[in-house]
Amino acid sequence: MENAVKVLGIPLYNQNIPRAVAELIRICKEEKPQNRLVSATGAHGLVYAQENENFAKILQNFYWNLPDGMPGVWIGRWKGAKQMQRCYGPGFFAETMQKTASTPIKHFFCGGKEGVAEELKEKCGKKFGNYNIVGTFCPPFREMTDEEMRELGHKIQESGAEVVWIGLSTPKQELFATRLAKFVECHFIITVGAAFDFHTDKVKQAPRWVQNIGMEWFFRLLMEPKRLYKRYLHIVPKFIYLNFLEFLKLRKV
Repeated sequence: MENAVKVLGIPLYNQNIPRAVAELIRICKEEKPQNRLVSATGAHGLVYAQENENFAKILQNFYWNLPDGMPGVWIGRWKGAKQMQRCYGPGFFAETMQKTASTPIKHFFCGGKEGVAEELKEKCGKKFGNYNIVGTFCPPFREMTDEEMRELGHKIQESGAEVVWIGLSTPKQELFATRLAKFVECHFIITVGAAFDFHTDKVKQAPRWVQNIGMEWFFRLLMEPKRLYKRYLHIVPKFIYLNFLEFLKLRKV
């Protein structure tokens, strides 16, 4: 992976959103479809990759792992990627929608609860002036069969979509994207977590200053304590611990 710095063994994109969006547009216009897999990867994904070897291999083979949270960016900068900026999933989605609104690049939305992807399609026209959304799909909560994935791949192929957006949760969305790539041919399959819910106003986003100081996880915990407290109780301490261990190892070297 070019333009990357490893954080806990996972290569994170070390540039910024404008550069990533410009490269996405260039690839869609100039290159052949190759199912480039992209994940907006925060501390949750990085920690899970430490606990699951198969998931780590999946992320290591993605085209980009965008640094979705500030902690990953801070570690990347400490490792020498001084120009690295946060590539927040909802922010990357928004800028891509804006920049591709006047292009022929077509998008397909896959994820969210029933009706969310369709609502997001309408929001994109109102918020970003982008009417190039050619299809939506709401996956079932259970794992889809190969036949169902094949049907979805055919639906996306028939729509002419060049960019497929997946709004589920980690690690489900990355596993889903990897499977889907076997049944479709497009330029990008991008996982963006809660972006669907944020842009349809289902979930409130943290203020920018809270995001900038790396405390968005705490804001989300306050918004959804029952759903998220176990996750963050595990992820936050372990992310700090694992990076501290890596720091000690690097110092010894």
